[in-house]
Amino acid sequence: MPTPPLGRLYEVSDRMLALHKDGAGGPPVVFLPGATLVGLDYLNVHRRVSQFTTSVIYDRAGTGWSDAVRLPRNATEPTLELRTLLKAAEVRGPYIFVAHSLGGVYARRYSQLFPDEVAGLLLLDVLHEDWDTYLPEGSHLAGVPEQDRHPDFAPELLGFLRDVLRQRLVDWPPRVRDLLIEKHLSDEWFKIGATERSNLAQLAEEMRGQGDFPDVPLIVMTALGADPGQELFVTEEQVHQINDGKMALDDAIARSVPRGEHRVVQASQSTVTIDAADEVVTAIRDLVEQSRTVCARHRCSTL
Repeated sequence: MPTPPLGRLYEVSDRMLALHKDGAGGPPVVFLPGATLVGLDYLNVHRRVSQFTTSVIYDRAGTGWSDAVRLPRNATEPTLELRTLLKAAEVRGPYIFVAHSLGGVYARRYSQLFPDEVAGLLLLDVLHEDWDTYLPEGSHLAGVPEQDRHPDFAPELLGFLRDVLRQRLVDWPPRVRDLLIEKHLSDEWFKIGATERSNLAQLAEEMRGQGDFPDVPLIVMTALGADPGQELFVTEEQVHQINDGKMALDDAIARSVPRGEHRVVQASQSTVTIDAADEVVTAIRDLVEQSRTVCARHRCSTL
């Protein structure tokens, strides 16, 4: 197993999992990556968050620099894995989870299984079990195709994508940036991302009826910007329908808890932590401060 460029490997259930932590104090912030992404894709916001609290980025088993595992998986196994990993890394909760896209499944499941260990939630365009209720039929979860091979990119397109990634990751250390670019353009990582998200309907069903979000500060952030290449697959009218559905769903999630809030940013869903980094860091700081206020009122302790 290659050593991650930042952080270290921890043994969890006979697997080695990659985790990197910085900062001090609490509550600790834990980033849950979306499909096709890894912990180091959030390094820009992680570093800023580590200036005011403990910040953690990690790779789920089967992704990034963590040991391989058969994919796709259910929602519960990676959730239990994360809990054990945080204990192995001596990161004490309760936690603020920053969940992006597919990462929302695991934040949701963690909240259902261990609500007392959750101090706050930032949900960035996340998957939720009520997705199909709000999104148009063409975007229903059962329709997400399983892709088993990397598309045959022409050399000039690969060069273009490499330049795009280099621009997006401009604030990353050169060694980390170059490694991430090559990995993201590889056949291996493409297959992993496609396979990990190939059972979204089953994941939604697993979470259904298993409990509400805990009564903690929660911010739902909806990204309304177009993802690169989106116009190749959907019409402008369909984009509007999708955005309307996401807005309605995210508003419903925010209203489901007493301290829920819905914020909208003009960023693409896949790169919201880059395009809207300032807004994401502000939301995390707001959650940390709210959690600390509640903790001080009840005389509890954090890291």
